[in-house]
Amino acid sequence: MTLSVLAATSLVATALGHQVSISVDASSSLGPWTPIHRFYGCDEPNYAYYPRGSALLRELGDIGKDQTFFRTHNLLTTGEPGLVGVPGLKWGSTNAYTVDDNGNPTYNFTIIDDIFDHYLAGNVKPYLEIGFMPKALAVDPDPYFFDFDPEAGADNIYTGWSHPPKSYERWGELVYKLATHLVDRYGVDEVNEWYFEVWNEPNIPYWNGTTKGFYKLHDYAINSVLKALPTARVGGPDLAGGADDSYLGDFLEHCAHGTNYATGEEGTPLDFISFHSKGAPLFVNSAGDVVEDGASDGFVQMNVSTQLQEVDGAFSVVASFPQYKDTPIIMGEYDPDSCAACTSSAYGYRNGLLYGAYSAASFTRAMDLAANHGVNLQGALTWAFEYEQNAILPNETGYFDGYRVLSTQGIDKPVLNFHRMWGMLSGDRIKAESSGQVPLDVVLSDGVRGDQADVGALATFDNDAQALYVFVWHYHDNNLDFPDAKVSVEVEGLPATFSNKHGKVTATHYRVDDNHSNSYAKWLSMGSPQDPTPEQYHELVRAGKLATLGAPKSVHVSKKGTVSLDFPLPIRALSLLVLEKGDGSCSP
Repeated sequence: MTLSVLAATSLVATALGHQVSISVDASSSLGPWTPIHRFYGCDEPNYAYYPRGSALLRELGDIGKDQTFFRTHNLLTTGEPGLVGVPGLKWGSTNAYTVDDNGNPTYNFTIIDDIFDHYLAGNVKPYLEIGFMPKALAVDPDPYFFDFDPEAGADNIYTGWSHPPKSYERWGELVYKLATHLVDRYGVDEVNEWYFEVWNEPNIPYWNGTTKGFYKLHDYAINSVLKALPTARVGGPDLAGGADDSYLGDFLEHCAHGTNYATGEEGTPLDFISFHSKGAPLFVNSAGDVVEDGASDGFVQMNVSTQLQEVDGAFSVVASFPQYKDTPIIMGEYDPDSCAACTSSAYGYRNGLLYGAYSAASFTRAMDLAANHGVNLQGALTWAFEYEQNAILPNETGYFDGYRVLSTQGIDKPVLNFHRMWGMLSGDRIKAESSGQVPLDVVLSDGVRGDQADVGALATFDNDAQALYVFVWHYHDNNLDFPDAKVSVEVEGLPATFSNKHGKVTATHYRVDDNHSNSYAKWLSMGSPQDPTPEQYHELVRAGKLATLGAPKSVHVSKKGTVSLDFPLPIRALSLLVLEKGDGSCSP
């Protein structure tokens, strides 16, 4: 079916509705729930101590019951004179390493301390990326600084910071000094909970050296971390593209059996494996042709299959190494597109509902792929934070400006409420089947491109908390109108002790849609103000928080331990149903 016919079919079908049946079995455990959503990151480390950045960190630290981690680039990057520690698009600096007039190293971790102090104050722990190359240590440092154009892309950014060190021994000493400082400042027990990895995407120009040169960089850094803290959690390589080439397999082979460049011994410790996976949205017309930014007949077309194919390939590589099959995997950047600081019509999904719906469909499928391969997926890191005005960017950030961020000017975007929903899930993942969910193999090969959208479900049951959670999403790759799904949820297998003496449980329905948990829709309804009044601003802040679809209510549990619930779910909307043992005092 062509896209033009699809659009017409969707308009007709809107009036008819789309019936979806979801069955949940509370007695059928699939194993402990893994909160893979609890990892975040960004290019710009210094926003951590800016007012809205530190506020957002606190929100992320409070996202759920499990520990939140944060990864950032540029922790060792040198700053421009007069602008040290000032963030820019795809830029940050700390001046951790400089040299005096005689070429002797000077170490200064004050700014890194400030960054990590704000993480920890917000209940967020570092996923510590060791990079990039300080100017005084880079083998080819000039040019070092750059001006980034968000409309032109990232081709000009790979300057001196991306180059190998003049001396790997000095590189190792820098990492040792940093790791020792962190242990002294924060303590062994605290730093043992962090992740340590080296560099970013060494298989593309983020690393302007050879593959063997990166292995050497990696080995020296990891050896230095372990010399300072033998029990540190170390891994890598946080490469781009999962298994697009042989890089991941070669790296794992080096860690398993290769000669360690720092120690001369066999192998390099590897406590976790990390790679990146991105989607590839397009701006197309009804014929499926890519069109220019802003074209009147254009719309965003996501590519969830592109991302999942990278994941599937990388999992296959990991599974081929018996010694690493149980090793935790962190997808260190897991996003719908490849450039958070870039803007274009293809990235028009970021402000509204599509970002969260895509995340729901792709995160769940990644977990299912991990189960298929028998590998240990522990994290999918969302590379999105926030931007705020500063000395480098006095006028380039505004309200809902199109960057891939979790909040804009202190206002939470709808996607953050997807993470809040997942933060509530706990216990064991249980069997949940939806008649409207597109099969995994179809999504993997083709995405969600048919005439019917993807209405999927996952569920967890926490016996200790006496709570059951049913998460439902409604997604399509094409940002077009589709009919509401008429969802019927049937829960069975509830234990006899779950309901109260009246045979009731309390049901709370959390919702993200056009009218709930959606600051962007509220902003549009105000006329898209770039200078909102204080009253409008506070209204936008409130609209950005996770909201319920009505008040909690009591629902009946049958003698067989079943509960039935029905509701409509618009396209790109998310629902989280929470059933809890209650006292029967909620409204009927």
